[in-house]
Amino acid sequence: MALIQSFPALWLLSDARNDAALEAALARLPRGSGFIYRHYHLPPVERLARFNQLSRLAWARGHTVILADSAPTAREWGADGIYGAPRALVPRRDDLLRLATVHSLGEMAEARRMGADAVLLSPAFATRTHPGAPFLGPLRWRMLAARAGRIPVIALGGMNARKARRLDWPHWAAIDGLSSL
Repeated sequence: MALIQSFPALWLLSDARNDAALEAALARLPRGSGFIYRHYHLPPVERLARFNQLSRLAWARGHTVILADSAPTAREWGADGIYGAPRALVPRRDDLLRLATVHSLGEMAEARRMGADAVLLSPAFATRTHPGAPFLGPLRWRMLAARAGRIPVIALGGMNARKARRLDWPHWAAIDGLSSL
């Protein structure tokens, strides 16, 4: 897939802890933002039903909807793309947008080899998702981001509007930082 004309600056990720706030968060995001649906905590039938609810809201606001799953599942569910580790992107056989989650220089190189359309580089800062885990910080995050080449890099991990300004990066994603405004 050719990268969407105006690549979203903001990306909301779904999670069990922000599920109750997702409808309001999707409505607050600027038109044309991105939404990455994960909801790994739900059984398959419930996960699909929740995806259908949230994706309808997201598309009505002009958001790009990405599914954290396989390409066949994303095509079946009607998602705009897939999200996962670089190795999960599999060689391109369709027009799905492919977003890779990366945490190291090796994963960044793998994402480029696998044809990722964008990467979510994390963790930029300390995060509730992995309490106490090491994080990159602004300097190391920017050094790794510089190795992405022409692939857009989305900051993830402890992100909110204040930290996005501190990082001084145009694309960022959050779970809590965009759902609890």
